[in-house]
Amino acid sequence: MIAIGMVLSLGVLVLAPSSRDGSDAHDHDGQGHDGHDHDAHAQADHVHGDELRAPAERPRRRRRGRAVARTSAVAAGALVTTAVAVSLVVLPPATLTSATAGQRDVNSSTASLAGTSVEDAASADADAYAAFSVLDWAGLLRQTSDLSFFEGKTADVVGFVVPAGDDPDVFYVSRFVVTCCAVDAQPVGVPVHLVDWQGQVSADEWLDVSGGFQTNPSRTSSDPIALVPDELEKVGQPSDPYLY
Repeated sequence: MIAIGMVLSLGVLVLAPSSRDGSDAHDHDGQGHDGHDHDAHAQADHVHGDELRAPAERPRRRRRGRAVARTSAVAAGALVTTAVAVSLVVLPPATLTSATAGQRDVNSSTASLAGTSVEDAASADADAYAAFSVLDWAGLLRQTSDLSFFEGKTADVVGFVVPAGDDPDVFYVSRFVVTCCAVDAQPVGVPVHLVDWQGQVSADEWLDVSGGFQTNPSRTSSDPIALVPDELEKVGQPSDPYLY
């Protein structure tokens, strides 16, 4: 989109000289007519001083007009480029869905999983665990596969459904994490083991899932530990669906 803005800017700049060239062509024609007016030159002695200065002033006015036109063209081009660049950064993509999450691979970005550390979580109380987001739990599951760390801890997470590609009985409660702008958002998710989940929920639906962690019963899943839901509720998409 920034490239489009630059092209538009160049277009404005290219158009500006065309009007200037037209002025130059007109000036040339004017000089051509003057060149044939030999009688007018012969009568120059009868022209007053102010009239002699008038032809010199006209080129100055033309040059000032051309400078203003060039400045206006540059300003217009800069405005277009700036508007396009701002829209690219500020406005999120229209669709960040489970398909996008699948293309970018859930939990594949180490930088996106830089949430709560195992050391900090070990000393947290029940209220703190209740406030942990998808990003926090996904980061902890990435840091350790020691089931004893997760025993007695209840997760309550909100996210959209992304099917696990390696197990039909596992899906991810997912969110996109934004580090710079929505264009670079990376998906993170908590694996949920639920047999025949497709009969209860659909991909891209937003859920509030709560439960404890257990060894993943699946033999094909790449996630050794999964959230086994005690409660699962369909919810609306949050006003801000991203995590930061």
